[in-house]
Amino acid sequence: MKIAFDAKRAFLNNSGLGNYARTIIKNLYSLSPDLKQYLYTPTFRVNDFYKEVSILQNVSINQPTGLFANIFSSYWRSCTITKELIEKKIDVYHGLSNELPINIKQFKGKKIVTIHDLIFLRYPQLYPLLDRLIYRRKFYAACKHADVIIAISEETKKDIISFFNIPAQKIKVVYQSCDDSFYKNYTEIEIQDVKNTHQLPTSYLLYVGTIEKRKNLLTIIKSLKQVKEIPLIVIGKKTEYFNEIEQFISQNELSNRVLFLENVTNSHLPIIYQNASIFIYPSIFEGFGIPIIEALISKTPVITNKNGCFPEAGGPNSIYIDPLNETLLADKINELLNSEKLRNEIADKGYIYAEKFHKVKITKQLIEIYESNL
Repeated sequence: MKIAFDAKRAFLNNSGLGNYARTIIKNLYSLSPDLKQYLYTPTFRVNDFYKEVSILQNVSINQPTGLFANIFSSYWRSCTITKELIEKKIDVYHGLSNELPINIKQFKGKKIVTIHDLIFLRYPQLYPLLDRLIYRRKFYAACKHADVIIAISEETKKDIISFFNIPAQKIKVVYQSCDDSFYKNYTEIEIQDVKNTHQLPTSYLLYVGTIEKRKNLLTIIKSLKQVKEIPLIVIGKKTEYFNEIEQFISQNELSNRVLFLENVTNSHLPIIYQNASIFIYPSIFEGFGIPIIEALISKTPVITNKNGCFPEAGGPNSIYIDPLNETLLADKINELLNSEKLRNEIADKGYIYAEKFHKVKITKQLIEIYESNL
């Protein structure tokens, strides 16, 4: 079987959609190395992922060829790819990040798209009008022309049905899995190296995610005023929302309690998760919430939003709160910090629950979708 991926995000995005794409591509090769993968990207960075996949048999990296295609790479990605799929007799094309080529109808193979979320429709105030119009057109067209839509959670499936009036039977829920690095047991030397590199405190709370309003980091920082002395480590790309965060920290003399880590590599991230006392993820809305899974696999207890998709990711033993209630959040943090037994119990049960997101289970579900009716 020949399967092609829209792999732009895999090569160019460091988190989020990029992690999703990289995980699928690597896991698929791990379980089915004989399957031929065609990765389509307008360009790439010579990073660890590129170095890893560029030497694999049965995996090819496909880019624009010719002056016109390279200058107008967005046109190549939106239109020309379809012609190449036909010429190479591809069996399945999977758009990994919410979209398909605009002329994908010409392709007679199986057309699959992953829809991660419809946040721009749920919370339009967070997006400029032009972006919302473009996203709606792209996402809806992809859902309309796909043979199968993969939703990354039941919550996203509900939104696709509600906003786009897509038949439920066309949508398959396939969760995300984590990189293998989160399952690794690290040596004391490796752990100490990460601690020294990032000057990690002995114990700490952890937040991982883009520093944007929807992710609601401010609620965690507000809660620190009611939490015993323990620092919060923050890992994530900064946006304009960071100015609001910075102002609150300054006004409330919390600069010694909130540590922003820069340039954290993918190899260091699992160790930072594993050594955290509590992982806190009070995001207002997500399509799924992969950092929660990363924390569960790292055996770190999780506090997160009680609504939306978060219980799907966190399972029955994580701690759930109203994400805007900093007093309740502080109470839960203190409760966990005061009981090592409770932290360990939640962590152990969370790890067991996270087995449902193991790469073997997730990848087998995808392969079944790829192979059906071919």
